[in-house]
Amino acid sequence: MSHAESGEVVADREDPRGDAARPVTIAYIAESAGVSIPTVSKVINGRNGVSPDTRAKVEALISRYGYRRPPPSTRSNMMELVFDQLEHMWGVEIIRGVERVAREQRVGVVLTEFGPQRSAIHYWIDDTLARRPDCVVSVAQLSDEQRDQLRARGIPFVVFDPTVELPDGVPFVGATNWSGGRSATRHLVQLGHRRIAMIAGPDRVLCCRARLDGYRAAMEAAGLPVDTDLIVRTDLNTGSGRAAALELLDRPQRPTAIFASNDLQALGVYQAARERGLRIPADLSVVGFDDLPLAALVDPPLTTVHQPLTEMAVAATELALALGRGEKTPQVGLELATTLAVRSSTAPPPAR
Repeated sequence: MSHAESGEVVADREDPRGDAARPVTIAYIAESAGVSIPTVSKVINGRNGVSPDTRAKVEALISRYGYRRPPPSTRSNMMELVFDQLEHMWGVEIIRGVERVAREQRVGVVLTEFGPQRSAIHYWIDDTLARRPDCVVSVAQLSDEQRDQLRARGIPFVVFDPTVELPDGVPFVGATNWSGGRSATRHLVQLGHRRIAMIAGPDRVLCCRARLDGYRAAMEAAGLPVDTDLIVRTDLNTGSGRAAALELLDRPQRPTAIFASNDLQALGVYQAARERGLRIPADLSVVGFDDLPLAALVDPPLTTVHQPLTEMAVAATELALALGRGEKTPQVGLELATTLAVRSSTAPPPAR
């Protein structure tokens, strides 16, 4: 990347190359130090992962050339909301929360979607850096390099509902997924169920692991065995939920209850139960997770863990905009509480 293309002005002092008309850039500091732009960003932001010698060299160059962040006046009074893929009501609930705060604070919102093949991700970061929004709320999971690029341009960001472990200091807003998984399973235990299956999400997804761990904790607390044959891992969509439920229901000793990792999987359980001639909840109890609007509309209405998606989006947007104004925030990581919404899809198990 050339110095002019990096776009980050770090000083108005005389360019060390003798051209006073050209301001010094982070790219030039990186080149002078013989390191990458993300390494300079780590030093500027006080992050780990830089050797003492490299840090000292970069700090000396920054001091020599007079680094300072661009003033807030160069910002656009605009924020950016980034999705991997925008689908179903889950994304709509997030947009609703972001727009609520943006309207109140008179900030425009740019919506970016990478798409099913993530084809837009190659161009997104360059376009975002050129727009220089006040802040970014990212539902998509950003790479280390992308986070460093945003930091280097002084663009704060907040990760919404992270699916992977984040480095210390990365701002995020999530939900109490472990507690939600425990409360869903505990509800079924209290109804008298003993063979409780779980359709878990992909193990690589942080929230899915937490929900599964909550399920295990509730089973163990009740003195019930955690039977690995009653745990099926699959994708977070209706078709995968249906296939997993059919696998569970076709076993010689089928479960009397199924806890699904999200509401879409739970809808797949409804389909599988109908195909096998089972009634919900008389023959099979079902619990979901998320509490999307459709959960109250299906027949019977779905018992599910309410994840406050709109409120999470409000919190993430308020945090991101505060960081964009340069305000100090009391904490950079927030987890909003989940609650169990009990409806008509759960009941005591059928008498044997």
